[in-house]
Amino acid sequence: MRALTIQPLVADSLELSELPEPTPGEGELLVDGLALGVCGTDRELISGEYGFAPEGRDRLVLGHESLGRVRTAPPDSGFAPGDLVVGVVRRPDPLPCGACAHGEFDMCRNGEYTERGIKQLDGYGSEQWTLEAAYATKLDPALAEVGVLMEPTTVVAKAWEQVDRIGSRSWFAPERVLVTGAGPIGLLAAMIGAQRGLDVHVLDRVEGGAKPEAVAALGATYHSADVAEVAERLNPDVVIEATGVPTVVLSGMVRTAAYGITVLTGVSTAGRRTPVDLGAANRSIVLENDVIVGSVNANLRHYASAAAALTAADTGWLERIITRRVPLEGYREAFEARPDDIKVVLTLS
Repeated sequence: MRALTIQPLVADSLELSELPEPTPGEGELLVDGLALGVCGTDRELISGEYGFAPEGRDRLVLGHESLGRVRTAPPDSGFAPGDLVVGVVRRPDPLPCGACAHGEFDMCRNGEYTERGIKQLDGYGSEQWTLEAAYATKLDPALAEVGVLMEPTTVVAKAWEQVDRIGSRSWFAPERVLVTGAGPIGLLAAMIGAQRGLDVHVLDRVEGGAKPEAVAALGATYHSADVAEVAERLNPDVVIEATGVPTVVLSGMVRTAAYGITVLTGVSTAGRRTPVDLGAANRSIVLENDVIVGSVNANLRHYASAAAALTAADTGWLERIITRRVPLEGYREAFEARPDDIKVVLTLS
């Protein structure tokens, strides 16, 4: 079978390899790969910034945004041939730490977790893959064309869960959310905000095209002005930050309403120095009881929440987010970022 592989920590080692077809072990599904989402993490892996191959190997099968169809399933697994499935990315560490032992492996305390397509476990970028039934999520058949958006949706499902948990420390009834960044994470965060009945605002630097159109189709408001000006005017109860741009991060998190909650989901590039009045920022955050929390990855609970959010969404709107579909043999095209891209998807079958 064909599979996308890299040699971790070696730049530009991506290739389409021929590998043996997988054999499912006890409790595992055999899955025909349908689609693979491409994201910034994949590009960083390809550039050699990080990544780890499985033990005893020098190459890793790439891909963590999966979508497949079950070919075979163990009896009593809860799955059957033909089911549409997505694989969880992270696995708990073998020790395990306290968080992993309680099913919160997205919050692993010792860093010994493994991840499909990233760290020590082959990913989903192949024509077939195996998957433990315990780490598979079944999707509604109606999501066959858009279910590949599941993994990024889990990220924002967790972000919204963080908002709920932090808000529940006191009385908290948010009305307005500002999402910074209109990539897949930002748009999916906005989608869940709209599903919650909030006044949703999305900020990005582009002034036209697919991103503003997708925001408008949600019934939300799009902004391309300076983030400080927009946040000052909106006074949002919640900010979901999805750019990782330091100036955007800082400008948004100090301009929320009192007891405002900012969830950081964008990963910043190190080495960029941004002057900041830390005293003023600290004063604002402390005096208004604001909360800033980082959020990454997802556990089984978030996959269930994401599946529900996608099922409730308009599939036509979800299709707007997938702006390019590339066949597996054209894989190099898929990893070339283009100005009008939102989500690029590789078709595996």
